[in-house]
Amino acid sequence: MTTTPTQAAPADAWLPTGTDKLMLGLLALALALLYVPSYIDLHRTVWSTDEQGHGPIIFAVSVWLFFRHRHAVAAIAVKPVPVWGWSILLVSLLVYALGYSQTFLMLEVGSQVGVLMAMVLLCWGNAALRVVWFPLFFLVFMTPLPEVVVAVVTGPLKSAVSVVAAEILYFAGYPVSRVGVILNVGQYQLLVADACAGLNSMFTLEALGLLYMNLMQYKSVARNVTLAVLVVPIAFGANVVRVMILVLVTYHFGDAAGQGFIHGFAGMVLFMVGLILVLATDYVLGWFFKEKAVQGSAA
Repeated sequence: MTTTPTQAAPADAWLPTGTDKLMLGLLALALALLYVPSYIDLHRTVWSTDEQGHGPIIFAVSVWLFFRHRHAVAAIAVKPVPVWGWSILLVSLLVYALGYSQTFLMLEVGSQVGVLMAMVLLCWGNAALRVVWFPLFFLVFMTPLPEVVVAVVTGPLKSAVSVVAAEILYFAGYPVSRVGVILNVGQYQLLVADACAGLNSMFTLEALGLLYMNLMQYKSVARNVTLAVLVVPIAFGANVVRVMILVLVTYHFGDAAGQGFIHGFAGMVLFMVGLILVLATDYVLGWFFKEKAVQGSAA
């Protein structure tokens, strides 16, 4: 049996014309006036730290995801939802004003999700919002977390990572001992810092896992939820590997090597290990959650 293919939209169908160009230009200008100062503050503060240096990457991926869905949005019939749109916009601007006045970056930057959501509803409607919901949600991962929350959660995480890393290395025959979050290996002492085993690194790896699931477009809700939950222990394991690498480099090549280029490169190792573990876990989940074959037209 064959199916009649639907007519594809022209490649330039997403490009606005006339009044739409003016409207989108004014919206872009308004967004720039609101949030460019916020992004400058992010660049000067949290984005320059090891703990939240992932912010620019999250932002770039979000922009790419929005751009990726441009044709799908252009193909949707425009049905604005003014009541919800203006309501969400008003609340989001109030949140922005509160965050800006109190120098609270979480509220100031986080409000952009609501502002963008409101603009989608006002310009296109609910159908377009369903298309771009993930790029909007992904922006949450670049929002700075409150320092109080980070401090409360990071302490136990660092302790757990230190315990596991020390036990594995000791079992492997290395002269490793632990006092709190300080690891002693040979004549060296290493402090497990927040960037090595903190909440922000787990937050970033969770974003990586969700991005992977979105790109794979799995239809099984159970598979997606299971993988999302398993990303948490995967992130923990990746942090353990990162700490172990730094300990081993320091032990074999000295403190200068451990605190030099390798220390910065260990951050990349964290994400590479996390991605490999996510792919391996997803492969195993594929044995239990079978994706339904997509029925297409006959050749």
